[in-house]
Amino acid sequence: MNQIIAILMVALAYVIGAVPVGLLIVKRMTGKDIRMVGSGRSGATNVIRAAGMAAGITTALLDLVKGALPIWLVKLVLPDWPWAHVLAGVAAVLGHNYSIFLREVVTNPKTGRARTVLRGGAGGVTTVGGAIGLWAWTGAILVPTGAAILFGIGYASVATMSGGLLTTAIMAVRASQGLAPTPYVYYGLSCFALQLWALRPNIKRLLNGTERLVGWRAKRLTGKLTADPTALNRE
Repeated sequence: MNQIIAILMVALAYVIGAVPVGLLIVKRMTGKDIRMVGSGRSGATNVIRAAGMAAGITTALLDLVKGALPIWLVKLVLPDWPWAHVLAGVAAVLGHNYSIFLREVVTNPKTGRARTVLRGGAGGVTTVGGAIGLWAWTGAILVPTGAAILFGIGYASVATMSGGLLTTAIMAVRASQGLAPTPYVYYGLSCFALQLWALRPNIKRLLNGTERLVGWRAKRLTGKLTADPTALNRE
């Protein structure tokens, strides 16, 4: 019976994660389709580009809840099933990244073949939400660290990937001290793998130096380009 409950709750976690709050907020506030703006993702960073900081913060908070809520529910029903907690969290991130509500039919111009694709975000904030669901104090580490990376280093993709890596490290330390179940480590690893897959284009741009900047570095570069259009080549 518990196995059936676990399967149903993991499926529910995917549905909760798949709710495209970024798309709904941007549509409500501006009438725009977030998929037609910037990176096309429905996460908080792209929402800021489409509808401003308030919309982005609201999206981030709701995406955080999308990650934490499914784990809280599973822990309530199956407190002694750590793998169910992990799978629920991963399913929520998977739903955020590949939402059944954001499915599209894409036709390959070369072959003429049509295929269905599921769109969404990159899962950074939802990963943090899941980590908070596993251990509430994780947020006190991940949120300020992610913000510092985002606005200090200036790359949203690096901030996103840091969530999976830091969650893995935190859970590994806690597991080694007997403070958390060992399966929790695999939550961080799984989310990091999902982030790497979702951010393949961003990683390519990071490697060739063309990734989009945000925060003070973006403002600094904008000022440089105004004074010297060739500054980008030296940044």
